[in-house]
Amino acid sequence: MSPPIRFEMRRRTFLVGSASAIVAANIPWRANAQPTSLVGPDNSTVTLVVNGEARGLAIDNRTTLLDALREHLHLTGTKKGCDHGQCGACTVSVNGERINSCLSLAVMHEGDEVTTIEGLGTPQQLDPMQQAFVDHDGFQCGYCTPGQICSAKAVLQEIRDNVPSHVTRDLTATIEASDEEIRERMSGNICRCGAYANILEAIHQASGAQV
Repeated sequence: MSPPIRFEMRRRTFLVGSASAIVAANIPWRANAQPTSLVGPDNSTVTLVVNGEARGLAIDNRTTLLDALREHLHLTGTKKGCDHGQCGACTVSVNGERINSCLSLAVMHEGDEVTTIEGLGTPQQLDPMQQAFVDHDGFQCGYCTPGQICSAKAVLQEIRDNVPSHVTRDLTATIEASDEEIRERMSGNICRCGAYANILEAIHQASGAQV
């Protein structure tokens, strides 16, 4: 009488495992005999032009631009949200273009001009976009606000430069700062408090549109 199928499966698994262990035990282990060679140094020196000032840093090559700004230069206005490029809280401007600073290594930006929320205005003289966010309550907890403002300024510049988005219908016409265009271009910046309507009004004010 044949044994049950479950027993056959277990015995077969045991035999295969035993054979594998015997083979592995007889393979010479050479890991220690093959030293690894480093491709390059672990640290680098990089100079960033941050908010108009040249800043030299000696950092680990794995340091993101976000961590370089926050941990090394102590510019904590730029926020770490998801740290995966999905929320937009870490948005800054690099050479005039907005990026998620959590997805970019600092050593990639030698000599680049980086503008953070601290470089846009002061409490005594706010940038027009900052003032618009205040006027329209474009924030609640405020955690995403620095990234929202940096992204919003870039959005208006994109529209002025006639750079099309996914919702631009006529590529030959002048692009307007419509609700649809602004929402599409700001879609990478998440506000978990849900202040989107107020953010939209703030961007319209900063663009000079009537709201």
